[in-house]
Amino acid sequence: MSKIKSSNLGYPRIGENREWKRALENFWSGVISETELIEKTTEIRLRNLKKQQEKGIDLIQVNDFSLYDHVLDTAITFGIVPKRFNYTGGKVDVHTYFAIARGTDGAVASEMTKWFNTNYHYIVPELNDVTPSLVENRALTFYKEAKDKLGIDGKPVILGPVTFVKLAKGYDPQEFSTIVETFVPLYIQILQELVEAGASWVQIDEPILVTQLSKEEIAVVEKVYEAFAEHVPHAQIILQTYFEKITAYEKIVNLPVKAIGMDFVHGDSLELLKTYGFPKDKVLAAGIIDGRNVWRANLAEKRTILEVVKQLVHHNQLIIQPSCSLLHVPVTKTLEQKLDNVIYDGLSFADEKLDEAVTLAKGLNHGTVSVQADLDQANEAIKQLIETYQSNDEVRKKVAHLTTADAQRSISFTERIEKQKQRLQLPLLPTTTIGSLPQTPEVRRTRTKWRKGEITDQAYEQFVKEQMKRWIKIQEELDIDVLVHGEFERNDMVEYFGEKLNGFTVTEFGWVQSYGSRCVKPPLIFGDVSWDKPITVKESVYAQSLTERPVKGMLTGPVTILNWSFVHNTTPRYEIMKQIALALQKEIESLEEEGITIIQVDEPALREGLPLDRKKWNEYLTQSSQAFRLATATARADTQIHTHMCYSNFEDIFDCIDDLDADVISIETSRSHGEIVSIFEENTYQKEIGLGVYDIHSPRIPSVDEIKQNINRALQTIAPNQFWINPDCGLKTRKEDETIAALKVMVQAAKEVRNKQLASQK
Repeated sequence: MSKIKSSNLGYPRIGENREWKRALENFWSGVISETELIEKTTEIRLRNLKKQQEKGIDLIQVNDFSLYDHVLDTAITFGIVPKRFNYTGGKVDVHTYFAIARGTDGAVASEMTKWFNTNYHYIVPELNDVTPSLVENRALTFYKEAKDKLGIDGKPVILGPVTFVKLAKGYDPQEFSTIVETFVPLYIQILQELVEAGASWVQIDEPILVTQLSKEEIAVVEKVYEAFAEHVPHAQIILQTYFEKITAYEKIVNLPVKAIGMDFVHGDSLELLKTYGFPKDKVLAAGIIDGRNVWRANLAEKRTILEVVKQLVHHNQLIIQPSCSLLHVPVTKTLEQKLDNVIYDGLSFADEKLDEAVTLAKGLNHGTVSVQADLDQANEAIKQLIETYQSNDEVRKKVAHLTTADAQRSISFTERIEKQKQRLQLPLLPTTTIGSLPQTPEVRRTRTKWRKGEITDQAYEQFVKEQMKRWIKIQEELDIDVLVHGEFERNDMVEYFGEKLNGFTVTEFGWVQSYGSRCVKPPLIFGDVSWDKPITVKESVYAQSLTERPVKGMLTGPVTILNWSFVHNTTPRYEIMKQIALALQKEIESLEEEGITIIQVDEPALREGLPLDRKKWNEYLTQSSQAFRLATATARADTQIHTHMCYSNFEDIFDCIDDLDADVISIETSRSHGEIVSIFEENTYQKEIGLGVYDIHSPRIPSVDEIKQNINRALQTIAPNQFWINPDCGLKTRKEDETIAALKVMVQAAKEVRNKQLASQK
């Protein structure tokens, strides 16, 4: 390797203006044909590649683009389609592909869960009674496309077999080695075809290697890559890891591959190199640019680290790249016209991160004047950013003097729940929804007009009131017990609070993919967080005035606001989390003053933020539960505090869930087909709980029997007087007709089970 190269691991799919999202949703709604969908997404994919080519990236990845999710793409590569979708073999068509992700009238969607400790959701492969075969070499297809149309000798990216099987379901864990072995010949065929087509490098992603694997599982990894080396000796494989340091480092770096990719941002990889060295016959792909945050890199510091790294690898056997795929950051900052200049200069989205990687590679190869100018410019921007950081001494003083007692409710749950039942007078198995209601095109258009100044504040407020009034009536007609105001005034559950709290700023185009076509726009935390005035009270009070039934106040919790924001590192994350908690405490008190009896403080990102390094778990979970309790500590005993979590492996955080001391928790369970109930079979949980009884991320309408089955499964473990009935997540992305139809079925199922329970108690 004659020079240090720059590389990329993955690029955002969504397009600068979310063209990808619109193409998908237009196809799903029948506005465009399959041919048009393929044409539009091909255009986006090639534009992404060309941009990287023009920026001077040496190793440009291909096969990272997806119509929905890269894990689902890997599954259909091998013909892994659940039997309920009536797949008969061969290349998986687009309609079947989307059916797996979104469900159909006759078949539920596959489970969806978080991609490691990120807010990206992947579709969980189902290996039940499926014999994999290579039905489509997608990596080869996209390699040839880049080469033929753009002259790019791309670096195909493939999700590795060990990670793929570990993330899948539907097999006995004791058979892990056997299952992986069935995929090895298929991966060998993919690699052989890529080498024959001329691919110089192949990136195989194995992020599972930063988690805790058993000795037996590490042995499987060794066996897999030894097989690759034996059967495809000319394949130059980059074994890519990210999100943490490699756990079995000494074994992994000695695998027979050409290069090892390591995260030098989120794991202490430099210490591993210093302690154990690095093989002389391998290239190190150093993930030095943060692929998960949007603040500009301090290139001088990065260069210093790389100079140390350079001494630990052999003869410039080094690649400079982001720490992970840039899927987790927005596309480009160039569209941002309204940000403060200092903040703008201090930002780095996907395109800017590629520039940073190229600059560092050039600087290490030959420190030219132009490279030094780039370094100086970056350093000056960071200096200005730090100097203008918004500090709040009063908030810092409050945080510094917090005690354990400040994060405790006034009395125990057992005492609280009796007061709450007396105040609320709810029926057995009460029904509710999670919070948001459908945001129709009309809602989105009206908000856009308001933001552009095309309608007045008064006109917009009146529109929101009309939406709330209409949906309060709909919920009453459906006979839902605890109502919501619908959140029609909110663009996003975190961004909305970022617009209202001090210490935040928001972007116009900083979108990132969360799941499917769903994109979110994380706010930027650039200062100490504080509360000035009520945020949600006006809407909650208005909605409550329209009905005798309780209407929940809806807040986003401190852990989720932190985890779903791009946080500047000037202040430790836990300090910021406590600042957010104190701000939410003020908001809860304001809601109570206006008579709101139920307040939901959502924490869907709590499990997501769990460190991949188990040694860090206890600290994170303790901090998270303390922050939540701090936010809710001053609530009245007869105010019922709810929280919501979704799409996570809850067995890892069961004790923390209990420690939150929320009166009611709602958890996704329908998409995992009720499997989460087993956690409550193995653990005692005394508080109230709602296990989501139908999947809102699918357009299909569940049947009454289907929902009753989910309810009855839960009631085998959870007492009826503890159990709530609700969808598994917010309804913001659903259409009105399907939402009303699904809720009608849910309420009917709840009533039938309720009546049966009451009859059995007589």
